[in-house]
Amino acid sequence: MTTQKFSSYKARPLKGIAQIPGDKSISHRSLMFGGLAIGETVIHGLLEGEDCIHTADAMRAMGADIICDDKGVWHCHGVGTGGLNEPTDILEMGNSGTSTRLLMGLVGGHNITVTFSGDGSLNKRPMGRVIKPLEQMGAKVMSADGGRLPLTITGPEDTLAIKYKLPVASAQVKSCVMLAGLSAAGTTSVIETTPTRDHTENMLRAFGVPVEVEDLEDGAQKISLTGGQDLKGTTVHVPSDPSSAAFPTVAALIVEGSEIEMRNILMNDRRNGIYTTLKEMGADIEFKNERIESGEDVADLIVRGTGSLKGIDVPASRVPSMIDEFPILAVAASCANGTTTMTGLEELRVKESDRLLMMFEGLKANGVDLEMGEDWLTIRGNGSPPTGGGEVETALDHRIAMSFMVLGMATSNPVTIDDSAPIRTSFPNFVDLMHDLGGNMMPKNS
Repeated sequence: MTTQKFSSYKARPLKGIAQIPGDKSISHRSLMFGGLAIGETVIHGLLEGEDCIHTADAMRAMGADIICDDKGVWHCHGVGTGGLNEPTDILEMGNSGTSTRLLMGLVGGHNITVTFSGDGSLNKRPMGRVIKPLEQMGAKVMSADGGRLPLTITGPEDTLAIKYKLPVASAQVKSCVMLAGLSAAGTTSVIETTPTRDHTENMLRAFGVPVEVEDLEDGAQKISLTGGQDLKGTTVHVPSDPSSAAFPTVAALIVEGSEIEMRNILMNDRRNGIYTTLKEMGADIEFKNERIESGEDVADLIVRGTGSLKGIDVPASRVPSMIDEFPILAVAASCANGTTTMTGLEELRVKESDRLLMMFEGLKANGVDLEMGEDWLTIRGNGSPPTGGGEVETALDHRIAMSFMVLGMATSNPVTIDDSAPIRTSFPNFVDLMHDLGGNMMPKNS
């Protein structure tokens, strides 16, 4: 794949309405569940980024009928619980860890053999955390060294229901076990000591599968479902992705004089930690028209850049609700007045890249005063944007790429990334949207 360096230059105040793409987590699940459900599932607002296209292609390869009409509405006719077919070729998952881990759960409940592979970034990511429970449920898994892709999984003839305590807070692992449990005889339960994203639970209920949640001691929860139930086709309205919305949000906050509006943003309380944190930093973010759509909390946001961000200590307990947003939070902290500390970040080291290291190196190259440990980052801001002028390695990570494009909108010298291609995985119109708001991004040396 050809790489394209991109530079981001100091922007004028951002103005306008930003149309944010559909939520990636809900888009993935709507395609998977629609491809499994009996009857038709109609999906409005699906994110048509590369990650979700890989999910659609994988479900088609296993027998689901999935099309997009000329109005951008997606239609799925599923195969029924236990009805997935063995694909004739390797499932190429690109850069999508969510697709891979959740689909491994679906496959792990079917007596079929499937091989998964991905790009250079995905093939480095550990899959042992989902392999372990799937093997307990009867699946057989052969993987590359370290439990990595390429990986071949064969589901059992009879899937075993299990009770599984998550060793790490991970919605992907929880969802993988639950999806395998759809085909198990009996009740499958997952215990999580720290509640994680609950989109799988919410969407299974929308597709007609009861999911029980029991509160345990010290804030833990047990999530249970009974296998052997068919999902029923439904209509899904995908809200706009709060993780994607975080990029124009921070851009508006660090470019003084900005005012932008974003509509229909998902405000699930297990996903909105970035907005809670930014508000604590003094951000001017107004939430309007708060409502419930397709079982999820949504709101319209107005963001104003007042130049008043301040450093704070981000509690480690908030990490699960903003795990994907720490790169862009680090950008905000670099422009804030005072010290921002972030702890409990070990999970960042096994995302699309080692995000903790990538942010440290990229910010340092652009004049930020910071320190890093095994699971923490401390950023010392002086109330003004850093100087910029550095070139940043993205390591095929879309959130690293977008974070530094946002940083360049505030720095006196342009910030350059080594490759803009990864952005297409989650936010295909990112550059165009930022230009429309007032940004200035272009291929380097153009």
